[in-house]
Amino acid sequence: MSELTPTRILLADDHALVRRGVRLILEGEPDLTVVAEAGDGAEALALAARQPIDLAILDVAMPRMTGLQAARELSALQPDLRILMLSMYDDVQYFFQALRAGACGYVLKSVADRDLVEACRAAMRGEPFLYPGAATALIRDYLDRVRRGEGVPAQILTVREEEVLKLVAEGHSSKEIAEKLFISAKTVERHRSNMLHKLGLRDRLDLTRYAIRAGLIEP
Repeated sequence: MSELTPTRILLADDHALVRRGVRLILEGEPDLTVVAEAGDGAEALALAARQPIDLAILDVAMPRMTGLQAARELSALQPDLRILMLSMYDDVQYFFQALRAGACGYVLKSVADRDLVEACRAAMRGEPFLYPGAATALIRDYLDRVRRGEGVPAQILTVREEEVLKLVAEGHSSKEIAEKLFISAKTVERHRSNMLHKLGLRDRLDLTRYAIRAGLIEP
């Protein structure tokens, strides 16, 4: 978003004082504006359906519907919506749940005055935001898995998904890919949607960049 069109933010937290504090942090920036406030996840969903927003900032733990539940619903209903989780929990499991729910960042309330603005801007650039301890937690979790003999999945995409990805990256349409692979265009679209979700990407351009990094096509 440019300075002329500030990022429209939906803020959801069940504590009015927290919402007020977060709003003060955000509205001190010319490129950010809070256009709606909710006291729980269900209210956040209703507000998001009624007015255009670019970014949702959701408290992890709220009554009626948690922020994690709301994030899953919002991700399904509005795939282009960017979502940040706001939490008092410096806990890797909450962090992983947030990512699985469709969030692109996780901000600790204790340092929101330091991190939140940066997290909002990263989200709108399509970049993930990790709070400082999260990178350490990710590495520690990976090492623990290796020690237990679990490792990590060697293959994120299936063979068929890689075939579709390569053709998408080469610029073929869904109809052309369907004809080449002897599947329906609807199946191609399903594969594309699954890949975007698995890889945490947003569009064809992101898929093409990923295909280049993965060595599926030449840059």
